Amino acid sequence: MSPRQPLPFDPIARAAEIWSQRVGPSSTMAAVTSIMRVQQILQSEVDAALRPHNLTFARYEALVLLTFSRQGSLPMRVMGDRLQLHPTSVTNIVDRLEADELVRRIPHPTDRRTTLVEVTDSGRELTDEATESVTAVDFGLSGITERQTRQLTELLGKVRQSAGDF
Repeated sequence: MSPRQPLPFDPIARAAEIWSQRVGPSSTMAAVTSIMRVQQILQSEVDAALRPHNLTFARYEALVLLTFSRQGSLPMRVMGDRLQLHPTSVTNIVDRLEADELVRRIPHPTDRRTTLVEVTDSGRELTDEATESVTAVDFGLSGITERQTRQLTELLGKVRQSAGDF
């Protein structure tokens, strides 16, 4: 499949013009449509960077979370909270990581009802390699400066906070 040629115009800007004429103010529609399109672009870049490591972004995020934890392990419930995932999704992610020997389930030392997920040495090594790959492509976020990246993160954080993310 050959790479798609860029359009000679911005289709979101064109849609915003038409929206303004037919519906009303278009700034919110244009912003949301842009965010959705950028999400597709970022997902494609990150997926391509992680594919050689046999990782999805969800599995990569789980490994990073574990490597960032003080002990290299966390209860599955905490993983779900931090990754903002349903418990079933966390279980599926951990099952796949465990099958690849990147994590292991271990009993909690003081709470028999809790299972910890611990990153293995192989998991740490793969996380380091995958991190090199995703940072080499700036997680797909190209075309803006470091300052603009911080501004974008701040603005999107306001939307996330308003939605109750934190």
